[in-house]
Amino acid sequence: MTSRHAILCLWTVCLITAARCADKASVPPPGTSQADKFLYDRATASLKDRKWLVARDYFRQLVDNYPQSPFRPDAKLGLGDTYIGENTAEALVLGGNEFKEFLTFYPTHPRADYAQYKLGLSHFAQMLSPDRDQTETRATLKEFEAFVARFPNSTLLPEVKEKLRQTRDRLSESQYRVGFFYFRSRWYLGAIDRFKQVLKDDPDYSFRDAVYFYLAESLVKTEKQAEALPYYQRLIDEFQKSEYLERARVKVDALKTAMAKIGH
Repeated sequence: MTSRHAILCLWTVCLITAARCADKASVPPPGTSQADKFLYDRATASLKDRKWLVARDYFRQLVDNYPQSPFRPDAKLGLGDTYIGENTAEALVLGGNEFKEFLTFYPTHPRADYAQYKLGLSHFAQMLSPDRDQTETRATLKEFEAFVARFPNSTLLPEVKEKLRQTRDRLSESQYRVGFFYFRSRWYLGAIDRFKQVLKDDPDYSFRDAVYFYLAESLVKTEKQAEALPYYQRLIDEFQKSEYLERARVKVDALKTAMAKIGH
């Protein structure tokens, strides 16, 4: 046996031994009273210390082996939290599944709002930039909207609403960028349709000043000055600060002057 092979074998044995020790460590010692509480307390302490794998092992032991335990619902949530804390692509999916199962098995549980929030958060953490696929953004929107509908009195509502606004902004930004690409490509009809859709779908879009401005610009380019004017004006009325503000004011003055001359 070569030295390299010997080292590899020794390393394999060490890994197996460590795994067995970990398995034994997560099992309550013989004669432990309230074994489910033992597991829950150990899991919770490990979760607090961000020891995701250790906490997960304890929570899993409780969930799988103590179906009647009063700690089981919280352990199910704890399992999901270990995955969310790990924050890898695979872990986020697995965490979302844990929270989804919790809502299926315990829909009226006092912490169902927490599960719904974390389900949304599992998708929120997977959202991509506005110029990439928005599947996870739409999934996030669905789960956070479900939260608002189901748990209007939850203490988590303000945080959910904040993240819901960020989610909607991500979708709207994605659509706006398509419209802006059309504008830069001088396909103004396509830009107009896209910008109007953004305002229809998300009238509170945080960066709608850009939408107003380029929608108005697109309308001017297609000789629809009268239709463009209100969008410039909305930008001025709704935004005290915007990189488009001064240009919008100049455009409004110019359009009003031109339209007044036509009227005469």
